Amino acid sequence: MELTLDGDVVRAGYEARERFYDSRGYGKVRNGDIDLAPVEAAHLLYRGDIESIDGMDFRAFLGSAAVSEVDFAVYKDLRDRGFYLTPAREGWVDDAAGADFVVYPRGKGPWDNEVAYRVRIVGERDTVVATDLGDCVLAVVDEESEVTYLDIDRRDVSGTSDAAVPATAGELLGERVVCWEPPAELYDQAFYGQQLGDEGAVQLSLVEAAYLTQEGLLTVDGGADAVVERGREVEGDRFDRRLTVYAALRASGVAPKTGFKFGADFRTYADVESAENLGHSELLVRVLPHDHRFEPRDLALDVRLAHGVRKTMVFALTTDGGDGDIEWIAVERLTP
Repeated sequence: MELTLDGDVVRAGYEARERFYDSRGYGKVRNGDIDLAPVEAAHLLYRGDIESIDGMDFRAFLGSAAVSEVDFAVYKDLRDRGFYLTPAREGWVDDAAGADFVVYPRGKGPWDNEVAYRVRIVGERDTVVATDLGDCVLAVVDEESEVTYLDIDRRDVSGTSDAAVPATAGELLGERVVCWEPPAELYDQAFYGQQLGDEGAVQLSLVEAAYLTQEGLLTVDGGADAVVERGREVEGDRFDRRLTVYAALRASGVAPKTGFKFGADFRTYADVESAENLGHSELLVRVLPHDHRFEPRDLALDVRLAHGVRKTMVFALTTDGGDGDIEWIAVERLTP
């Protein structure tokens, strides 16, 4: 069987189609023959199913410019896991959505029109533009060619934590606002702030206080501007982004609390009935600027931490100044 490299395609004949496409889902049918992507051909060389391509054995072919060793690591790993997959080349698959590979359900192939995963590949030292992450699986290849899979999807955040709160007054003290005589609903039902000892007072974070003043539910000397200005003194532009996300979470029926001990901006409770009867928080939310670039190492660390405390990591992407729509990107560890 003779295989030849023609640009970015390995050409093979009818015999190859029967052996590799019809039985195992390699390649793309072309005029009765098949074309193989270089990464597919490299895998066939690795398995010993073919001996050479234009005289190159596996070692020579993998070392050539024709195939990426990072792509090969992911392709081999998915094949080892029992999946058929197709490189997402133009004209080979429909709706690739920025993926590198389209992976079919186990037992299925390119002829079944079913997709299990759309996989995008990065090395551990690459960076990833946050807004480029759509509904896909991110395959991160580390320096030892081990592959970590991260399931990424855009989602709406919603809940039923929407208890009404009577208006109250507070005092701005340093980096907090203290409500000395708050209505019981402020903490007990709506889960704002933390109770200050047994005196009935509630202390609010600056982001909580800024939100409540803007909603007309909290009166502070200087008004909402004073609280926001204090927040900007403490956090800079990050405060505006966090306030935008906090307001969006509250508007969606979610009760946000600080996520500091988890290394995040917020942890969230979707269905708060009372502070005494509080369930498990579901999400860790990290607020990021819209143009943020992820380091795969940091992304994997955030996801691993969230998984370890039984939560889902969600990144809230905001525009400069905290204005505009928020893009919610949920990321979880995946074992295909």
